[in-house]
Amino acid sequence: MAEETNTMPVISKLYCSSQAGFVVRRRPNIENGGGFVVTDCSQKFVFRVDGCGVLGTKGELVLRDGNGDASLLIRRKGGMVEALNIHKKWKGYTFDYEGSQKLVFTLKETCSCLAKNNAIRNSIEPKGSSKDWDSEIKGYFPDRNCSIIDSIDNIVAQVHELMASKDLYHVAVKPGIDQAFVFGVIAVLDCIYGESTGC
Repeated sequence: MAEETNTMPVISKLYCSSQAGFVVRRRPNIENGGGFVVTDCSQKFVFRVDGCGVLGTKGELVLRDGNGDASLLIRRKGGMVEALNIHKKWKGYTFDYEGSQKLVFTLKETCSCLAKNNAIRNSIEPKGSSKDWDSEIKGYFPDRNCSIIDSIDNIVAQVHELMASKDLYHVAVKPGIDQAFVFGVIAVLDCIYGESTGC
């Protein structure tokens, strides 16, 4: 991975540790509504993503920390405007101490994102770079072979297959990068491709 990367936290500096390797295990929809669980190298629970099977709302996901507290709410923007647009947008919100929501990132998927060679782009709020996007996903998530690349082409996280199972995979996150943000993006990818967080 390249050396110079913007390490400003997206969700919180609490999630910007030196821990770099994680294992993701998908939960089937019959188990608490689906989603996935993230553990570190010592098999300690780090994050959990609840899909729409738990929430009962299509296009809405919640990322919870190791204590089970909601760290990130992710919603797919819908309605007639989206139906006419070539981009589908997902918005990630954090909660302040009073429970109010604050927009922290927007992920745009093109209508052809299901093709293996199309990148999905992400913008951090407020804007973090001079481009109209701050990071993009390269590769193909369903094959467990993709990377999150920042706006200056540094790899900040990589998804790899683990033991030839799509229910269990490895995510390497560059030290100092906001891990909650990375797993929020992975939650959106999981939902886009109709995996464990989908309805």
